[in-house]
Amino acid sequence: MWLLLLNPCINEFIRHLMKALISRLSGVILEAREKEEEMNREKELRRQNEDSEPTSSGSHVVRDRSKSSSRDTSSSESEESSDSSDDELIGPPLPLKMMQEPSNHMEEDILGPLPPPLYEEVEEDDDDDGDSEEEENPVQKIPDSHEITLKHGTKTVSALGLDPSGARLVTGGYDYDVKFWDFAGMDASFKAFRSLQPCECHQIKSLQYSNTGDMILVVSGSSQAKVIDRDGFEVMECIKGDQYIVDMANTKGHTAMLHTGSWHPKIKGEFMTCSNDATVRTWEVENPRKQRSVFKPRTMQGKKVIPTTCTYSRDGNLIAAACQNGSIQIWDRNLTVHPKFHYKQAHDPGTDTSCVAFSYDGNVLASRGGDDTLKLWDIRQFNKPLFSASDLPTMFPMTDCCFSPDDKLIVTGTSVQRGCGSGKLVFFERRTFQRVYEIDITDASVVRCLWHPKLNQIMVGTGNGLAKVYYDPNKSQRGAKLCVVKTQRKAKQAETLTQDYIITPHALPMFREPRQRSTRKQLEKDRLDPLKSHKPEPPVAGPGRGGRVGTHGGTLSSYIVKNIALDKTDDSNPREAILRHAKAAEDNPYWVSPAYSKTQPKTMFAQVESDDEEAKNEPEWKKRKI
Repeated sequence: MWLLLLNPCINEFIRHLMKALISRLSGVILEAREKEEEMNREKELRRQNEDSEPTSSGSHVVRDRSKSSSRDTSSSESEESSDSSDDELIGPPLPLKMMQEPSNHMEEDILGPLPPPLYEEVEEDDDDDGDSEEEENPVQKIPDSHEITLKHGTKTVSALGLDPSGARLVTGGYDYDVKFWDFAGMDASFKAFRSLQPCECHQIKSLQYSNTGDMILVVSGSSQAKVIDRDGFEVMECIKGDQYIVDMANTKGHTAMLHTGSWHPKIKGEFMTCSNDATVRTWEVENPRKQRSVFKPRTMQGKKVIPTTCTYSRDGNLIAAACQNGSIQIWDRNLTVHPKFHYKQAHDPGTDTSCVAFSYDGNVLASRGGDDTLKLWDIRQFNKPLFSASDLPTMFPMTDCCFSPDDKLIVTGTSVQRGCGSGKLVFFERRTFQRVYEIDITDASVVRCLWHPKLNQIMVGTGNGLAKVYYDPNKSQRGAKLCVVKTQRKAKQAETLTQDYIITPHALPMFREPRQRSTRKQLEKDRLDPLKSHKPEPPVAGPGRGGRVGTHGGTLSSYIVKNIALDKTDDSNPREAILRHAKAAEDNPYWVSPAYSKTQPKTMFAQVESDDEEAKNEPEWKKRKI
């Protein structure tokens, strides 16, 4: 017990002891440095006196001596005061107010804060502060002095994505195409190096590079999101759920059209999608056959509601989604049942909120509503918006907003009807939410905007198929600056000639059969060939012979003649062949006579005839000589 009571006292004593030691050591170190500086000054003064002339340098010597004597007296006073107050003062001693010489050579050795300047210098510093405040004006940091235009197509550019390094840009649109732009490999012609349709006949709604830059999340109008690599090859495709199951948490995937998607900022391979089936689902690239978790937005009455956009917080711990009833709901990533924050009237019900974006510090959320407003929310006090700006027309369900790299500005685009003006990129100051700057982009709506923090360049997607990049040669890094300086490469004539021909391997000279220029030589060569010079067989007359089909053609009879009824023709007389067995039949009646032996009537009244009569009555066929 007594040890417990003594512990606070011991700790307090040790704390006071350490403070005294630190103050003592700091005073000793400062005294030693001041002495060294005084010695250096005296040496410099002596050298100046020796080098200068005696007549012209007398006044200067006197002034220097007076300055040095004043410094000596002030230093001695400061030493006495420091010796007397070493036990009380902590930190560096009080600064010298009467110093007139500049002390630029002392700033390298002094530790801690510098002494305050003189009154004249204070006024100059005030002016410098005003200049610095003007320089810190966030509008001056907007890189809009130069621009380049990338021609995506003729329809709306509805998706933009830029990799973390800023080397490649991907654009997607209503024409189902996804185009790849490489700033380092592009010249002044600004042509995409690859174009593909990863989702067939579905409009591209969202494109985003992963935090490692090796994969791209493609969200289209279908119910299945895709992940492709940097070159456009498919990595995985999410599975489609069963639309006949009532509880969407029991299905393995989305069952209706997707709206948007987002990568996790910290975990590699995890992303999120939201759909018309009233769910927000998280996925893993390694497991495309089933989602990781399911979030189901609900109204205050417990009914399901469709999320129109979703995003991760900067640390990845929160998931925010805006719904069709105008609410904004925020969940903890690991708790899918009830939302952590729920504001039910963030925007007008029935208007699709097109974007929610977190600031870089993670404390502020910006929402771009379909009710032509832009609102700012504080996550720590999610009960009412901090600021709200109106009169920002939008006609697209993917009009987004973003923060500047220094978190001082918020950017969004406006939509216009065709032929009714130009779309604008509007900048708001985060601290006061005033509209501080506007950029007229083109005579069409501004759908997408992206401010890359590393390049300090702004990418804009418009409603007429253009993607514009704004940059400043002094404030921006790489990106569009790389391709602007490259002149457009002229196509060679040989390349233009060969572009229209498709050469197959068998059309090349090394695979082509040699052609004979003379027909006579070709005929002589064919005569030497035993196959080409073989005389054709004459047509077969009759039933066919020697395995050849006869003139009757390939009928069943000809097949039987060819395979079964072999050549067994008999040219002998058929009468002789029959009579050859007549005597044997009479001597041994086996086949016919025994069958009628029991029923054959016996002859009666037989007349015996002479041989002459028998010869007369003999039939004609017996009279003939055999």
